[in-house]
Order: sequence, then C-alpha cells, then structure tokens
Amino acid sequence: FSLRKLWAFTGPGFLMSIAYLDPGNIESDLQSGAVAGFKLLWVLMLATIIGLLLQRLAARLGVVTGLHLAEVCNRQYHKVPRIVLWLMVELAIIGSDMQEVIGSAIAINLLSAGRVPLWGGVLITIADTFMFLFLDKYGLRKLEALFGFLITIMALTFGYEYITVKPDQGKLLQGLFIPYCHNCGTPQLEQAVGIVGAVIMPHNMYLHSALVKSRQVNRANKREVQEANKYFFIESCIALFVSFIINIFVVSVFAEAFYNKTNADVNSVCVNTSSPHSSLFPNNNETLEVDIYKGGVVLGCYFGPAALYIWAIGILAAGQSSTMTGTYSGQFVMEGFLNLRWSRFARVLLTRSIAITPTLLVSIFQDVEHLTGMNDFLNVLMSL
Repeated sequence: FSLRKLWAFTGPGFLMSIAYLDPGNIESDLQSGAVAGFKLLWVLMLATIIGLLLQRLAARLGVVTGLHLAEVCNRQYHKVPRIVLWLMVELAIIGSDMQEVIGSAIAINLLSAGRVPLWGGVLITIADTFMFLFLDKYGLRKLEALFGFLITIMALTFGYEYITVKPDQGKLLQGLFIPYCHNCGTPQLEQAVGIVGAVIMPHNMYLHSALVKSRQVNRANKREVQEANKYFFIESCIALFVSFIINIFVVSVFAEAFYNKTNADVNSVCVNTSSPHSSLFPNNNETLEVDIYKGGVVLGCYFGPAALYIWAIGILAAGQSSTMTGTYSGQFVMEGFLNLRWSRFARVLLTRSIAITPTLLVSIFQDVEHLTGMNDFLNVLMSL
C-alpha cells in the first residue's frame, strides 16, 4: 500500500460523493431528524453502504473496460430500452439540478436577510454555471481541489451546528445500530423512502464510471487494473465516510433540537429573540414542520444569528458543488447513449434552462413553502 499512489487516484470519489451532500439530501436529513428523531439513522447508514457498493461496481466497470456506463449501455441494449434508459437518467439529472437551484436560491435569500428574493436567487444560480465552465478550462485536478474545498466548508459549517446543539450521543448510536423504528407511522415511512432517494442518485453511477477514466491505467496489465480498483475503492470509502458524517451532523442537530416540538414552542422562542421570521410559525399546537429555509430560521432563533448564516453558507456550498457534478454526468450520459458530442457550454445551458424554468415560476408565483415542497417530490422521484 502506498499513500502516494492513493493520492494519485484521489479525486473521482470525492467528486462522486458530492451527490450524497446535495440540498435534496440535506432537506431529507433535517426532516427525518425533526419527524423521527434519531430513529432513522440506520436507514441513512444502510443507504450509504448500498450506495458505496453501487459506486464500486461503477468504478470497476470504468477501470476494467475503459468505457463508462452509458457507453456500455449503448453497446449492449437495443434502441428502445436505450432511449428509455437515457430519458430516465436525464429526468434524474434535471430533478437533482432543480434541487440544487432551489437550495442555492434559499441559501442566498437567507444570507441576504431576505433582501434578495427567491426568484433573484434562482437567476443568480445561472451565473454559477459560467463559473463552472471557467474553472473547467484549468483541468480536472483543479476542479477536484475546488470540490475538496466545498466539502470542507460543509463539514465545518454543519459540524459547527452539531457542536452548538450537542446531540445525545447514546441516542445517536442507538439510532445507527438498532434497525427499528418505535411508534413510527406514515410520516416516518415517507422520510425513510426519501432518505434512500436522496442518497442513491441514479446519474451518479454514470458519473463515477466516467471519472475513473481520468487516471491512466494500462488495461493490458492485470496487476495495474487490480491496483487501480483497490485504490479507487479505498478513496470511495473515505469520500463516502466523510459525506456520511456530514449527513449525521444534520440529522442529529434536528433530532436533538426540534423532534416533537410544536409550532407554538418555536414561535415563542423566535418572538423572544425578535426574529423577523417568527410569523413563519403559527401559534398553534401542531407538530413543527421544517425544510431547508425554516431549518435555518429555527436554528437562528434557538442558537443565534451566527447559526443561521453558517447554515446558509453550508447549503450554498452544497448547492454549488452538486450543480457541477450534475453537469458532468449529463455530458457523459449524452455522449454515451446518443454519441452526441456537445460542448459543455451548450450542455449546461440546456440542462440548466430546463431545471430553472419550473423553479423560477414557482419562486415568482408561490412562496418558499411550495419551493421546498418540490424538494420532497423530487426525492421520491429519485427513489423511483
């Protein structure tokens, strides 16, 4: 085993692990914490392990054959199943892109203390597309470094929330290792399905199988291929372990602070702290429902404005990083299934405009409630 070799192979796994940290994931994490406490942590762990096994298969396919998953599908399937598969993956990419746009727009709205409206945040996310294309010119290694930086921001911001809230470690371990959900009903089951959909992203298999091709491996040499498989697997384990810890941070914070809380509980705290958002929570005894937006507001009410802004920075990092991986996988999928070689610029423009149109309409004509409600629907879509 050589650390230097591991460093040479490090990159694709961390790019792939971003899909495990996108705004859709963060949304399902905080909701499962608020709805079921620590009881669904084992679902998150199992989904991440299954995700790792699927990513390992995808990486091995790329290393051994020298083709990525979409190219292999193109060779193996007849026209009809090939087109159906392609459409399903495109739907998944557009769905996850919508989640990234929603997450980024909400984060910008929170950071600007509501001065930038949601539709303004959605329009700003068009600009990050061009930032990605600009960075892309400097090579994959630089891009991998940027992703590493964004993952570090997420680890620090959500880690800060975790230390501030101080969750019960005993309940956390119990939730992780006892696959049982005491007194659970339909809402908890919905969250469990949402976790699986948010964690295992369909287009991520295509992405990972293509990214491993960025490292030179002599496929005629069996030992070299085995070595590449080994190092890519170790790197994937490390990357997914980091993403799993960040997801645990989010679930634990909301499980500890907001499980079984009512709207009235939160309303009184927000009123006492003179929060401008206290009207979000009606003064009634209904169980508190949170989403990415309300989650940040509630953290701000309970743990001070710093918690709100740090939360928003974490969400922004999640949205910005995952939008780039969606673009990459879209390009590989299109090239593999259809033999279409579009420029990345055209590809980004197409996916982003399809994703932005419905999101923009909802953000102009509806409120933040409907915008985050779209996230839940998209997580279920991913599960299917």
